[in-house]
Amino acid sequence: MSTAPDPEPRAPKPALVFDDPLDQQSADDTDRGWGERSDGGGGGAADLKRFLDEKPPHHL
Repeated sequence: MSTAPDPEPRAPKPALVFDDPLDQQSADDTDRGWGERSDGGGGGAADLKRFLDEKPPHHL
């Protein structure tokens, strides 16, 4: 008579959540926006660097 090995326990399935997804904060609400810089400061050199970094390739 052969004995079958005990089955391994399965991982529980994730529970279904029926909350309103619009009540939760999304990544879009917390991301930095276009053109925002965290380095602060300013001045001519910083403005020139930002202009050169953000100008379209067809503006030489």
